[in-house]
Amino acid sequence: MARKETITLQTILDTAFAMTREEGFVNVTARKVAAKAGCSTQPIFRVYKNMEELWDAVYERAVSFFRDYCSLYPRMGKVPFTNLGMAYIAFAREEKHLFELLFVSEDSRKKSMYEVLNGDAGNVVYEINLARVAGCPNPGDLFMKMWIFIHGAACMTLTGDYDLSDKETIELLERSYDAFAGNREG
Repeated sequence: MARKETITLQTILDTAFAMTREEGFVNVTARKVAAKAGCSTQPIFRVYKNMEELWDAVYERAVSFFRDYCSLYPRMGKVPFTNLGMAYIAFAREEKHLFELLFVSEDSRKKSMYEVLNGDAGNVVYEINLARVAGCPNPGDLFMKMWIFIHGAACMTLTGDYDLSDKETIELLERSYDAFAGNREG
């Protein structure tokens, strides 16, 4: 009678993803995953060809996690780019290691920031269309300006240099939108 496998692909992936969230992607090694999962490295290499394959799976799980996070984040503003910006900044604050993996680290498996942000739901396209409907003559250019600002704020949370409340952040995003769109001075 064959032994039942207790350490499954799902167990290994869940462990590696949890480690990424808690300790950072650089700490996801075969030995560390095995120790956390309570097994040897053998089950890891039974279900994954190599660590690259596991790392790819962790990365894809992080992309999916981010997209779910954004879709579930409460909508607080009516100005284009405000809701996506709020979700992005909050994600950096709450999921530092995942944010670093997806948006800060250099990694050959990475999708572009635009691909991750836009996702299957078309988040960026939706925001650009909102700006177009609001009368913005060049919403793509406006998106780039807003995104440089939003990404900078999100990166500041990683170092602890961003301490604005959600209310202050929404107001800042709205004022920035108006200034970049030429609606009024920020």
